[in-house]
Amino acid sequence: MSLRERKKQRTRAELQRHALRLFRDQGYAETTVEDIAAAAEVSRSTFFRYFGTKEDVLLFDNVDPVMYRMMAAVPEGTPLLEAVRRVLRDSFASLGEEARELEEVRMELARTVPAIAAILRERNAFGLEEIAGIVGPATGRTPDDSDVLLFSGILMGVRLAARARMDAGRGERIVEELDDLLGRLASGVPLAGEPVRRPAEA
Repeated sequence: MSLRERKKQRTRAELQRHALRLFRDQGYAETTVEDIAAAAEVSRSTFFRYFGTKEDVLLFDNVDPVMYRMMAAVPEGTPLLEAVRRVLRDSFASLGEEARELEEVRMELARTVPAIAAILRERNAFGLEEIAGIVGPATGRTPDDSDVLLFSGILMGVRLAARARMDAGRGERIVEELDDLLGRLASGVPLAGEPVRRPAEA
């Protein structure tokens, strides 16, 4: 990556940091692009050079690149599910305290702001391709391998289940929910061997 590209990434991350602070402190709807630009001490036009809309600030994921690098560095022979859990935990642990808090803010708003949630639902298919693009090379298979796609789909299901638990008020931190649900997969897919039962008639 060139020096120019690294500088752009740092500026984008800094703009997002100021935006997430404002979203946390005064609310997403109440925060304007002008507020974000002023907090970052840049012009409105500079903001739009890095983000097309206010929504794009939430869609920008600064943690995924860290996870990709960590996944590529996992020791050979590590069981895949263990590797996924380790990378998830370590990537968030590598962030500073404020960065972890703001990432939680970002994920919470991405889950609860209707416009953002709709965009993420539309991108689910791309999410599968992205995950398969990591799982395939990590297992020595191609991204379109049936088992790679199946495992990648299961990981997407884990993400959806974690969000559902958060929506139901059954969890406090999305990262902890993801780790807990991934841990349950260690003994197999839950309910896969469970017999079908009919409700008792009154």
